[in-house]
Amino acid sequence: MIHPHTELKFINKDIGYGVVATSFIPAGTITWVLDKLDREFTPSEIMALDDLHRNILDTYAYRNSVGNFILCWDNGRFVNHSFNSNCFTTPYDFEIAIRDIEPGEQLTDDYGYLNLSEPFRAFPEGTRRKVVYPDDLVKYAKVWDKKLLKPFKQIPTLEQPLRRLVKDELWQKIEAIAMGKEQMESLLSCYYQEDKKLGEVRTVG
Repeated sequence: MIHPHTELKFINKDIGYGVVATSFIPAGTITWVLDKLDREFTPSEIMALDDLHRNILDTYAYRNSVGNFILCWDNGRFVNHSFNSNCFTTPYDFEIAIRDIEPGEQLTDDYGYLNLSEPFRAFPEGTRRKVVYPDDLVKYAKVWDKKLLKPFKQIPTLEQPLRRLVKDELWQKIEAIAMGKEQMESLLSCYYQEDKKLGEVRTVG
């Protein structure tokens, strides 16, 4: 489930639609949580689908650490990629804002941690990275862990509209990490290695 203080909005003709904040979202806020309505598909289930539905999943789903595809039921599936994303996944099936997000600002993810099946050339942002690769998690996990840890520790100190979707046991772990009593699991735990050669680089908005 996506943060309630967001809306789907047309960004421009190159990017299309995106998810935009309707109020201030401070760093450390949980912006998305995997919930009971999100649909999980195994590779065999996807292969049994027709081309139309496989293409929908290819566009809107991400892959988890065991290789299954997750399709978000709400506007979470419209969050766009950015190499300078203001949201980041965690090893605990939720995402957080890693910096303050202003009203009207688009929520973005780095698709490098979504276990894509093939690389794609992203919309130009003037960054050194131009292409998202399926193994970006392996390459950048240590850097991303450092980027994630500071805002992660802010989670218990903030108002969290999605708190009720986080199980109490996990919330206790979050608090322990925030207090330095436990170590945050590395994002590398989210990685799924697919045993096949990388495909051609695609260009997407």
